[in-house]
Amino acid sequence: MDDKLIETGITRRDFLKNTSLAVGGAALMSMVPPGVRSGAWAAGSDAPEKKEVRIGFIPLTDCSSVVMAAVNEFDRKHGIKIIPSKEASWAAVRDKLVNGELDAAHVLYGLVYGVHLGIGGPKKDMAVLMNLNHNGQAITLSNQLKEKGAVDGPSLKKLIVTDKREYTFAQTFPTGTHAMWLYYWLAAHDINPMKDVKVITVPPPQMVANMRVGNMDGFCVGEPWNNRAIVDRIGFTGETTQDIWTDHPEKVLGTTADFVARNPNTARAMTASIIEAGRWIDASLANRRKTAETVASKSYVNTDMDVILERMLGRYSNGLGKTWDDRNYMKFYNEGAVNFPYLSDGMWFLTQHKRWGLLKGDPDYLAVAKSINRIDLYKQAATAAGAALPKGEMRSAKMIDGVVWDGKDPKKYAGGFKVHA
Repeated sequence: MDDKLIETGITRRDFLKNTSLAVGGAALMSMVPPGVRSGAWAAGSDAPEKKEVRIGFIPLTDCSSVVMAAVNEFDRKHGIKIIPSKEASWAAVRDKLVNGELDAAHVLYGLVYGVHLGIGGPKKDMAVLMNLNHNGQAITLSNQLKEKGAVDGPSLKKLIVTDKREYTFAQTFPTGTHAMWLYYWLAAHDINPMKDVKVITVPPPQMVANMRVGNMDGFCVGEPWNNRAIVDRIGFTGETTQDIWTDHPEKVLGTTADFVARNPNTARAMTASIIEAGRWIDASLANRRKTAETVASKSYVNTDMDVILERMLGRYSNGLGKTWDDRNYMKFYNEGAVNFPYLSDGMWFLTQHKRWGLLKGDPDYLAVAKSINRIDLYKQAATAAGAALPKGEMRSAKMIDGVVWDGKDPKKYAGGFKVHA
């Protein structure tokens, strides 16, 4: 057996097992239908309107497919040049998207929906071109909580009830994915994030430093900052987000509706390039290692490569002595299953915005998702990239609290939670 694979903490057999599981899941995916194939652009025609595109990103492992699309020049194949632009916060990403400084961005799913509806910032019609990754975020708790016996949801609930004080938790943007994972997890353990604890907003790269000086008891963020907290011995993983919702949507390739209207060919080319980059990352352990080496550099995430690589390969330790190989680690392609912008995924974030009082009334959930998630362009990009498509535009999942989300009755779902704002 290859010693290098053993060093990573996941064997070739493990990787092939995971790959076979992915392919099994991909059996649900159909190949590109003839109608889409026939409507696809022929090579060399309908060239991108804009040859250079600036795509914003935040220093997180899940920016990898955007970065590798540029580094490995998948973009050139589709007639564009991607310029990754490192940003300081999600608010900065939002503002630069809205004012046109960025053409597109690696961005929080819920941020795009929030801007479209005028919550969490200025109102602007937005577009989701594709999903960038599944899984790979986590909720980190402080060592101070561990010393008081709070190492998971139930023991945290007990501590909050018995040891009265202000407990502070951080997320990365009010309408974003990390806020929703944090709120869902707390509520699943009968902790109301709006009443029982204080919630603050902190940019991802600043999470570890803020916990180190005692500014919060816990946070939800993407990797590598959860693993960084463990390596720095200031916190531990209380829950991975894939245990909240297996194969959950996470970051998207987001832009404005105006950009898509002016540059449909460019939007398609960006999407196809990043689909190909995600497929390349997921194709082998060697490619994942190369990706970790690349994105760890100062230009991108700016941390130790090993901190990124461990969880990139599914090798998890929680900082409490438990280690495991997680087959639901961060995925960027998974035979095309990752990248399709399911309508139900976008609708779910709206249901949580309603649950937590960010939306005062129920929107037309399906209509909003259809206007934002550009499935038409995604299908064209998938054709150009040779990626499979799912049989439907909705999917279902069972959450950590046992509740099933399938998108069929979003108003009832949003109003059905015992714990809410």
